[in-house]
Amino acid sequence: MSVYEFSAANIKGQEINLADYQGKVMLIVNTASKCGFTPQFEGLENLHAELEPEGLAILGFPCNQFGSQDPGADGQIEEFCQLNYGVSFPMFSKIDVNGGDAHPLFSYLKKEARGVLGSKAIKWNFTKFLVNREGKVVARYAPNDKPEAIKADIQKLL
Repeated sequence: MSVYEFSAANIKGQEINLADYQGKVMLIVNTASKCGFTPQFEGLENLHAELEPEGLAILGFPCNQFGSQDPGADGQIEEFCQLNYGVSFPMFSKIDVNGGDAHPLFSYLKKEARGVLGSKAIKWNFTKFLVNREGKVVARYAPNDKPEAIKADIQKLL
């Protein structure tokens, strides 16, 4: 099994098959617009601008499960990300990452790369999952791990 077996609606509501990213290194992130970690959008966009030509795909998944920090509709989230951070990497429709309504992609990511002390649950916004060119999850990063701090790990896979 790999991430290529999943699909998700993008922020415009179109279903995207993750197999479309086959052969790319992916950084999959649950995001929020009103979080203390929201400025990480800048670092993610910088990674995207620099490493996308080498085969990096950053995928942002808004989530409102942590402190209700992304309450807006998809259109509002998209506008916020573009106006405030110039986000040009793919953003997806708002999802749940924990609980019974968790998106199947995130259920898979959590199973493949557990958190601190073997925990499956995502603890907060901006948890990041690094996926290699074969669609396998190779690392999980905590919300406080800034995008620039994981750049070397990404580059090893490119």
